[in-house]
Amino acid sequence: MTEHQTGAKDGIRTAHRARRAELSPAALEKAGSALAEHGTAWAGALADGTTATFCVYLGVGVEPPTLPLIQALHARGHRVLLPVCEPGRELSWVFWSPGIPFARSRYAPVMEPDGPRHGPDVAGGASGLFIPATAVDLSGNRIGQGGGYYDKFLGHLDTAGKHIPLAAVIYDEELLPAGRIPAEEFDRPVPAVLTPGGFRVLAGTP
Repeated sequence: MTEHQTGAKDGIRTAHRARRAELSPAALEKAGSALAEHGTAWAGALADGTTATFCVYLGVGVEPPTLPLIQALHARGHRVLLPVCEPGRELSWVFWSPGIPFARSRYAPVMEPDGPRHGPDVAGGASGLFIPATAVDLSGNRIGQGGGYYDKFLGHLDTAGKHIPLAAVIYDEELLPAGRIPAEEFDRPVPAVLTPGGFRVLAGTP
């Protein structure tokens, strides 16, 4: 990626983080409830009336609030895996349950669950993935948090032949016109987004 493209990506990330910082507690609560409603509906469709395993992440601060989604999935009998950042931009996974303790990550500005850690082979058996983003365009190009953990994890799944349905979790204003986000060679396009406004499949993505 050229320096210009990297700067464009960083500019979008910075602008969206600034907008997020202005969200009120009431707006965050409303967004969390809507994400839980639409996210559990998608998960239910994927599970086809049974219980299943889903990879989610804990949104912190003014990120899209995912704790209500995590709780709702668990309440419906699904198993929920949350990520833990490891050295080398790798992710391991911990099964969530109510009351599980969290601690600040050593490697990223996120909160992580404390419990037995599982590798990508366990996460590769999930029925669906909810992944973080700061913006997505209609071409499926995604801007993450800048750490590269999920691009590497999705690359592992591709190598293993695991094609798991996934959606990036963003606010409605963070879904941009097609082609707005430059893509690097290692970026993995996302086929869908989950926003407070609903679940949306992105046309033209794999």
